[in-house]
Amino acid sequence: MKPINVGLLGIGTVGGGTFTVLKRNEEEITRRAGRPIRITAVADKNLELAKSVAGEGVRLTDDAFSIVTDPEIDIVVELIGGYGVAKELVLKAIENGKHVVTANKALLAVHGNEIFAAAQKKGVMVAFEAAVAGGIPIIKALREGLSANRIQWLAGIINGTTNFILSEMRDKGLPFAEVLKEAQALGYAEADPTFDIEGVDAAHKATLMASIAFGVPVQFDKAYIEGISKLDGVDIKYAEQLGYRIKLLGISRRTAAGHRAARAPHADSRKAPDRQRRRRDERRAGAG
Repeated sequence: MKPINVGLLGIGTVGGGTFTVLKRNEEEITRRAGRPIRITAVADKNLELAKSVAGEGVRLTDDAFSIVTDPEIDIVVELIGGYGVAKELVLKAIENGKHVVTANKALLAVHGNEIFAAAQKKGVMVAFEAAVAGGIPIIKALREGLSANRIQWLAGIINGTTNFILSEMRDKGLPFAEVLKEAQALGYAEADPTFDIEGVDAAHKATLMASIAFGVPVQFDKAYIEGISKLDGVDIKYAEQLGYRIKLLGISRRTAAGHRAARAPHADSRKAPDRQRRRRDERRAGAG
């Protein structure tokens, strides 16, 4: 049976892992899918890196557009990231009738409506389970398993970097800047950690989950975003005294007026009026 040919865009840490898993489990994947699924082409600006990971027998190129327009490619896996060229490549792949798999939550949170509309018009799929809490997983559960339910709200810790930083600050009593450097040294935080520590990554994920859970378009521009970069050790201590632990949460909720909101605030520990305190307690529920 003719294999399903996959074109991989980007073979860095995530792309390299994807290639390795598909190669290592090729026999089992073939058995379950009923036909082979093979990465036959890889695009990356670093051809030496691509060659070291992919080896022989795979077409390597630094021109990603040559893959998304290749008539022999059935599925395009986009692991480049960002909003720029990734958007162009995904839309071009869809235009050429290819299914798309992506882990790019930023792209979908900002340009998802345009991408999903293009895919529907062309009759292809855009799969993005790995973009939001892929280790759980959550997207398939929301889209299929809970599709008959009226979901009222979603809340969870959905950013591993900030969860690590806050846990280390609490357990070791270290300042934010020091723990951030530790997270970067361990590979938990990027060289530029802005999206993680300022809550943007969590807001991207909350936006996508809200869209599926509430059946609304993606609305990242309406998300309230607050990160953890302004937290000090004293905030952690005050939270402990009050019986709380500070966590960065991604939250989306139906409102009485029928509007939907996606937010990613940190659970502030400082004193506030009773009404604010009650709302904060709601946000902290289950975040120990």
